[in-house]
Amino acid sequence: MTDANTYAERYLAIWNETDAVRRRAMIAEAWTNEALYVDPLMRGEGHEEINGLVEAVQARFPGFRFELLGAADSHGDNLRFSWGLGPEGSEPIIKGTDFAMLENGRLKAVHGFLDQVPAAA
Repeated sequence: MTDANTYAERYLAIWNETDAVRRRAMIAEAWTNEALYVDPLMRGEGHEEINGLVEAVQARFPGFRFELLGAADSHGDNLRFSWGLGPEGSEPIIKGTDFAMLENGRLKAVHGFLDQVPAAA
């Protein structure tokens, strides 16, 4: 069985992957076909829309990287983890917490919450 941190790290690796071909393959492997991503600023359904959300975040914050903050937690098919986003090698300027539902070891839905957002972001 994969542990909570591994799921969270694989998920964040998708958001950090800048090579579109590799990223699409990672999404196909990690997410179910009925994938859903929702946070206060955006929503995407299916692999292509989720890929589009990742591309939009990378375009808005070039050079920024996601990192896992603390340890991920899970029970059953539910996963919770916190993340930070900021310039590589620097303190994250944006922080959030995501709640994910897994199905057969793959992400089915991720609901994101923004915990810290600078006024200019």
